[in-house]
Amino acid sequence: MPPAGPLSGLRVVELSSFVATPLCGLTLAQLGAEVIRVEPMGGGPDRTRWPLAPNGTSLYWNGLNPGKRAIEVNLGDPRGRQVVADLVAEEGEGGGILVTNTERWPELSFEALSTRRPDVVHVVLAGTHDGGIAVDYTVQAGTGFPHVTGPAEHAGPVNNVVPAWDFAAGLYLATGLLSAELRRRATGQGSQVRVVLEDVALAAAGHLGYLADAQLGANPERTREGNFMYGGFGRDFTSSDGRRFMVVALTPRHWTELLQMTGLAETVAVLGRALGTDFSDEGERYRHRAVLAGLVAEWFSRHDGPAVESALARTRLLWSPYRTFAELAGDDARLLREQPIFSTIDQPGVGRLLAPGSPVMVDGHRGGPRPAPQVGQDTRTVLTDVLGVTEAELQELASSGVLRAPAPADIVA
Repeated sequence: MPPAGPLSGLRVVELSSFVATPLCGLTLAQLGAEVIRVEPMGGGPDRTRWPLAPNGTSLYWNGLNPGKRAIEVNLGDPRGRQVVADLVAEEGEGGGILVTNTERWPELSFEALSTRRPDVVHVVLAGTHDGGIAVDYTVQAGTGFPHVTGPAEHAGPVNNVVPAWDFAAGLYLATGLLSAELRRRATGQGSQVRVVLEDVALAAAGHLGYLADAQLGANPERTREGNFMYGGFGRDFTSSDGRRFMVVALTPRHWTELLQMTGLAETVAVLGRALGTDFSDEGERYRHRAVLAGLVAEWFSRHDGPAVESALARTRLLWSPYRTFAELAGDDARLLREQPIFSTIDQPGVGRLLAPGSPVMVDGHRGGPRPAPQVGQDTRTVLTDVLGVTEAELQELASSGVLRAPAPADIVA
């Protein structure tokens, strides 16, 4: 039995949707926190988001919510929102934390909750700096990245299929939350933590130097270049049997080993002299990337996939074969089984499948995957364990429409 996670004893109430805020809760849950996911009656809209299992169960929802406890509350009823506020404001060490991407309800605001519990940690994801709504795909559109993504010959902008800013924002939310919790433990002071999705993308464009480059105008405007790596030498190459490999020569040693592997050292030296350039400089390798890539591509075209893999494995080059999702999950998911982050779970509504645990390892241990909860699965236990709600009170809340109203023994089913 692995040890309790480093966040054991921390209780977080999560009222969220989409990707970033659920990812924040997932990250904390995988590190040992108790995360209580609040959903409206019937379950949140994310429970139907694609991809779906054959029976219609959302694999997207299950992927972002493993290991959380789920309660089902009528958020349109003030008493339902009061239940959520009570969970956040409940006295006790480790509680008093809310993560959300909605600011619709005054009773769940930082101001309202901090009057009940002064040390509350209130963590909010916003879309834009002026309070507008946004999702990853709309944020991408306004930050320049789609104009440098995709094949060189493509005319229009290309959004990245990976919601990178959502993922980054989820981790920023978790970082901000834990920073506030550290301060709270030292001082007893509560905090209002705010992350703006648009800020996350703009900050990345700034940190990577893209915006400074555009402001200074010292270099040609960035354009899309397919799989070429900007500023150095890296690209995809195809073997004689049609397999594709991404290869990156990031350092002088990598470049030397690539030339040795392909037998191009002398050819490239002659080319450098003819062009009056020094290919030991990565900037020069980037400027002449097309002709250099053509030489390397010719070597790949003369070797099949196994020969390419064998040759690359004898170097310290950075490389990987391209794989589809189906290839990763094929042949009884052999490739996934080789990855320590994956293990088998039995997910209700889906069945047995390999699922990832936490990418973070502490003292050699990671939070392993656990099933995602069904709608309202933990309503009864959370309200009785955390708030001390009695059976009669549960029945009264159910009869008044604050909770779902099945038979008493099935209130959380």
